[in-house]
Formats: sequence, structure tokens, C-alpha cells
Amino acid sequence: MASPIDDGVVLVTGASSGIGAAIARQLAPRARVLVLVARRVDRLRALAAELQAGRPSLQVDVRPCDLSDRTALRALAEAVLADHDRVDVLINNAGLGDIGLFEDADPDRLAFMIDVNVVAPTLLTRLLLPAMRDAGRGAVLNVSSGFGLTWMPLFAAYAGTKHYLTALTDALRAELAGTGVVVTQLCPGPVATEFEAVAGNPTGQQVPAFLELDPDRVARAGIAAVDAGRAEVIPGLLPWLAIKAGQWSPRWLLRLLYGAMGPMLRRRLSGCARRPPVADGGGPEERGGR
Repeated sequence: MASPIDDGVVLVTGASSGIGAAIARQLAPRARVLVLVARRVDRLRALAAELQAGRPSLQVDVRPCDLSDRTALRALAEAVLADHDRVDVLINNAGLGDIGLFEDADPDRLAFMIDVNVVAPTLLTRLLLPAMRDAGRGAVLNVSSGFGLTWMPLFAAYAGTKHYLTALTDALRAELAGTGVVVTQLCPGPVATEFEAVAGNPTGQQVPAFLELDPDRVARAGIAAVDAGRAEVIPGLLPWLAIKAGQWSPRWLLRLLYGAMGPMLRRRLSGCARRPPVADGGGPEERGGR
């Protein structure tokens, strides 16, 4: 059976940079229409021009949207359905993180992150899914994180949003079995994107370069998983081993190990300056896996 990507209408959120832009570039030779969604319209237009220069027959639909705005989300879905009848593949890629002690997090930033990481993919999927189901063909790719399968201190709220995506993905996949619509989750480890700059890492420690994956590699893994109808993919051997070690470890053991780290983390980070809430010009599309 042909992949819904081929000659289909594909919507990518967070398409202006990182994994989202890499996915768009790799889908350009295959899709009939690419709907690119993000807040930074200048980057979207530049990417659209690049893709159409490489394949003039490709239709690129640039849709600037603040994914934290529920009214804008509904308007986006309605406009895309009006113009293209349906979306064959929805790629929920946009997201952002928050690193540090939960008690020091900015409440407005937390709410913004939950809107982008949880509410946006939920509403977009709900609004676009019925047309896929009626067509008997379609796919949803939720770009999550290794923290959707495990957890650790300093990522409390972010990991919570990604665990939500795991539950949503698995439940929808079961509900849609036999309909021709597949739901897949992409769970990368560290990716060389703008994630940490936007997440406001207060620890001063950087991920070792050998552990970071290139966005193109992560994008290829996600697209291949959609083509194969897989439930989940974790790109890269080392990230796979690290994430599965956390996922398969007994929860009591993780609580014991991470609990022992708690006092040290509090001494080191309590009261550390945190990045302020994302302002216009930044964006939730500035994401990578963790």
C-alpha cells in the first residue's frame, strides 16, 4: 500500500527550523502539497522558495500561526481543509522545552509550553483526523522526545508534556486500527537544534557532541517510520540504548537514583536565572529532541 505521503497533502508544524525544516525538505520530492506552519513567516517564505526552486510542481502553502492560540489553531485547520479538502499527513513537530528546577520556572512560560506541546497537537489532530478517516488513508506523526518514555529531574513539566503525547499516540493508534490511518511517535534524544537556547538551560552543561544527532537524520527516521506504519521510532543506537535503559528501569530504582541527586541539584540551581517567556521573534518551532 502506498504511503499517504506520496502525492499527498502534508502539514508540518514548527517548519521554520530544526527537525521541522528537515522534514519539509525531505518530503518535498514526494508530497503534492506541503503546508508549512510556524510563527516566523520570513523563515517559512525562505524555505518555501527553496523547496519550489528545487521542484517547481510542488505546491507550498505557507501558514503563519501562533500555535499557543486556540482560535488561531481552529482557523488554521478550517482554512487548510477549505483549500485542500483534507490533510493526508499531519506532522505535529512544533514544541519547546523548559530546563531547571520546577519551582523556579516562569508560570506563563509553563502555560505557553503546555499550549504548544499538548493543546496544539491535540486540537490539530482532532480537527484534521475525521477527513483522513473518511478517506481511509492518512498518518499522524507526533514528534516527541526520549522524555516521552522516561524522565529525570530538571525536565519535570517538559517530560510531562511528552508523556502526554505518548499516551495520545498509543491510544489513537489503537482506536484507528483498521481504518487506514496510522499514528506514529518519533522520540529522539539530543538533536543539534535551537532547543537548549530556547529552553533556557541554567546548568551550564552542554550535551556531548557525540550524543547529538543531526536534524536530517532524525527527520529521515520519522519519515521512514510513517512509511512503514510503525508505532514508535528512536533514532540512533546510543540514544536508543539510553532512552530504553530509562524506560525499562524499575520506577523505584529511578526514584532512588534521581532522589539522591535532588539535594545537590537544589544547592546548585536554586534561584538560578531562568530564560524569560518566549517573545515574538522566537518560537515554539525552535525545538529538538531530548
